Amino acid sequence: MLRKIFRNRHIGVSGLVFLVCLSIGFAQSLMAQTAGAGALRGRVIDASGNGVTNVTVTATGVDNGQMQNATTGTDGSYRFDGLPAGNYRLKFEAAGFKMLEIPSTTVNGTETTVLDEKLEADEPVTAKPTPTQQDNLPNAPSSSTRAPSLSDLGLSPEQTQGNPREQALLDKRTHMLKIHQRMGLITTIPLIATVATSLNAGGKNTSTASRDLHTALGGLTGDLYFITAYYAIRAPRVPGTETRGPIRFHKVMAWIHGPGMIATPILGIMAFDQKNKGEKVHGIAQAHGPVAIVTAGAFGAALLSVSVKF
Repeated sequence: MLRKIFRNRHIGVSGLVFLVCLSIGFAQSLMAQTAGAGALRGRVIDASGNGVTNVTVTATGVDNGQMQNATTGTDGSYRFDGLPAGNYRLKFEAAGFKMLEIPSTTVNGTETTVLDEKLEADEPVTAKPTPTQQDNLPNAPSSSTRAPSLSDLGLSPEQTQGNPREQALLDKRTHMLKIHQRMGLITTIPLIATVATSLNAGGKNTSTASRDLHTALGGLTGDLYFITAYYAIRAPRVPGTETRGPIRFHKVMAWIHGPGMIATPILGIMAFDQKNKGEKVHGIAQAHGPVAIVTAGAFGAALLSVSVKF
């Protein structure tokens, strides 16, 4: 029967053998290719667990360097079919996310390899402002990493260098004026006491304890005052400095209480001698009290001008 069929189709025995061998070889090749190929799939998500679409997944063979690409779908899934068995390096890239690279993952021909990954959001890039014409100005801050210097403000090296002599004068002046201020505060104590005892120093008796106490306190106040004035007068002046604000008012008051501190004890001695002689205070000595009050007021105002901000 078969012989009749072969005879009718004009196929000889040799042709039949050739077709059988060709079929067997093709089947073996197909089986070998199917047995050596594998699949890789997975899903790419973000920090919230949502699938990331349009992620480019690149699979590079570690042994042969061959590359294949796949793109994630709307649910973040991707798939590679027909990958030769072996190790692959995977790279995940998407706009708005940091690139993720997996050094090695194994694909075999017996089962599908599953690789799920999570991408981190990329940090926004701050655009560098476009340089303007002001950046080219000679004194404008430089955009380089070099620290700014005083020369950027247009100051020459001669102007930025310190003057040792003027610095020494400034240090000495500061020290002496601090002593002046402290001595002025100390002087106010006997000054107030002197003014207070003056109320009982004008009695008719030729000698009273109140008058002697008033005189002693007045002498102590005068001594402390002139020590205080010495440190203000002898403080060195620094060239180029200006007097303004409370210090100017302080100096104006000094022109009042300074002469008053000289005139008050002189007039006091005259009044004291007249009282000791049993006489009534008369003549210029009568100005002792008013001059003392004006002097004390000016001294107090000068003290407040440098102690209270206004």
